[in-house]
Amino acid sequence: MEDIIKKIKESGLKGRGGADFPVYLKWTAVKEAAGKRKYVVCNGSEGEPGSFKDGFILKSYPGEVIAGIKIALKAVKSCVAYVYLRKDYYQKFGRILKKNIKKEPIILFKKPGGYLCGEETTLFESLEGKRHEPRNKVTYPTQKGLWDCPTLINNVETFYFVNQIANGVYKKTRFYSLSGAIKHPGVYEFPENLSIKRILQKTDNFPGFDFFIQAGGGASGRILTPKELNQPVGGVGAIIVYNTKETKPVSLMKKWIKFFINENCGKCLPCREGVYRLNEILNRPEIDWKSLDDLLFVLEQASFCPLGKSIAVPFRGLIKKVIS
Repeated sequence: MEDIIKKIKESGLKGRGGADFPVYLKWTAVKEAAGKRKYVVCNGSEGEPGSFKDGFILKSYPGEVIAGIKIALKAVKSCVAYVYLRKDYYQKFGRILKKNIKKEPIILFKKPGGYLCGEETTLFESLEGKRHEPRNKVTYPTQKGLWDCPTLINNVETFYFVNQIANGVYKKTRFYSLSGAIKHPGVYEFPENLSIKRILQKTDNFPGFDFFIQAGGGASGRILTPKELNQPVGGVGAIIVYNTKETKPVSLMKKWIKFFINENCGKCLPCREGVYRLNEILNRPEIDWKSLDDLLFVLEQASFCPLGKSIAVPFRGLIKKVIS
């Protein structure tokens, strides 16, 4: 199985959970880590609004995902793997996944928490039966992850493509979730570096009206104008199209902040209070844009985990490119 890590390196595959980290580096680190017990985790949380490609993969290619996990078990010499699924995915795909698992040491785990449990250290806490909060990253999960053991964690799509690489059929593609004000929403597979503009054109979804895009994720994704679409999607591969004339920016921000309030773990003061105060500002008769911007600065600079830090991205983009 040393050969598969070499193949992954040559393929250039990067993780499809949003961080775009080279997969071979993570696999190599776990393989070489000292420890009698090692774990593999497949993250099937997919809690970001506007992202549903992992659900499509679990429905359409469950065998390929499990095959990719089996490859990882052997490659890093792991004793057991966990497939961490959000509740509705467990209900929809649990049975077919179990059929593909057979007698392999792979355990399905129904996620008890929310969106934040998709963050790797919070996911570990959840698997260990603890409060759903992110950990201090003193060491990387490849050294101390699940139960303080070396842990390899990748998302559903990544394991799917690992299986393709092992079988020599990987073509440097990825899956995209398309939604919003378009004719043909759904999941599409295209080259990983294809521009947003070309994806919309190829799917017959390029709008004929004034619009803007949220790319990467559906709550933390960046806001782009039609002139900025000659770039890859990035993130978790989500593209949401908004009709400028039919979209009320403040209502959209209220939708985002509702999501962040619901998914907030409450661990750190900047994020816990910052999100609450943002919601207050947005629901006042007149919005204090200076105070809102100050809160965004605090969130991105002082939040403990990526959830809080990412909140400023869509807000600042919408204010700068759509409202002003």
